[in-house]
Amino acid sequence: MSLSGTRLEVMRFVGEKIDASIDAYLKPIETNWQPTDFLPDTTRETFLDEVKQLRESTRELSYDYVAVLVGDTITEEALPTYESWLMDMEGVNQSEPNSWTRWIRSWTAEENRHGDLLNKFLYLSGRVNMRAMEVSTQYLIADGFDIGTGRDPYRNFIYTSFQELATNVSHRRTATLAKQAGCVQLSKICGVIASDEMRHAKAYKGFVSQILEVDPTGMMLAFEDMMRKKIVMPAHFLRESGVKISDTFSHFSDAAQRLGVYTTMDYIEIAESLLIDWNIGSVNDLNDAGQRARDYLMALPSRLRRVADRTKVPTLEYPFSWIAA
Repeated sequence: MSLSGTRLEVMRFVGEKIDASIDAYLKPIETNWQPTDFLPDTTRETFLDEVKQLRESTRELSYDYVAVLVGDTITEEALPTYESWLMDMEGVNQSEPNSWTRWIRSWTAEENRHGDLLNKFLYLSGRVNMRAMEVSTQYLIADGFDIGTGRDPYRNFIYTSFQELATNVSHRRTATLAKQAGCVQLSKICGVIASDEMRHAKAYKGFVSQILEVDPTGMMLAFEDMMRKKIVMPAHFLRESGVKISDTFSHFSDAAQRLGVYTTMDYIEIAESLLIDWNIGSVNDLNDAGQRARDYLMALPSRLRRVADRTKVPTLEYPFSWIAA
């Protein structure tokens, strides 16, 4: 099937199946996990003892680990505000509550729990200067973000497919490191968040697959454009009080690389996995520009690996204002 019309027509076509995606990739609110399921219960007499145990369990977490977890938390806390970005996509009509708006709001509601849970854990841990972290969160929301997608749903779905996979990797790795440090409770927390991210990634990848079926050239060109620009993280405007935009994010990224939580090779492997999942090498019905885009995309992982092989893991440590003395 081929749709030669506008993005609006394609979005209407894919949106007809949105209820199936909600049922498949989002969980019912009444049975879904909530942050308090993983935290000390304030209503129990043992609450203070549980908090003491939580604080003791975090002692072996490294400086870089706490910094990365704070950066992840700030990113997750700011994410629900991005609903306005997705709501502004071409093909989304907020007056149609049973279409794309239902997906966006339901997805946002699931994501909202992640920052809430991590924030409360960090607050109880005693390892973090919470006010400094809160300042960074407010800055990130106030500064907004530009990920190069505009109102284009094709570029937005490529971005969300990539980003959900990236956050899955990051949270899985922080779960493993927490377990190794003896912080089993935090390991479970990062693990359940990672599981959510993978479900969400499957949904967004599915949207891209459906669009490839009806507008292969349009989607191929959008994919090429996003990869040429490079997929930037939602927190690339991350900053601390008195620190320039991007400087804090750069140090945060360095810490993640040192830990092996999210590396240049992970970026490349995610890009490669998307080429496979979307069967990019075998997409047909492309015009000349679409064919050139496909060729560029198929050659990209090898090109990026050659660059990555020459990249050294940063060793410079940085005193984040977020970390308690």
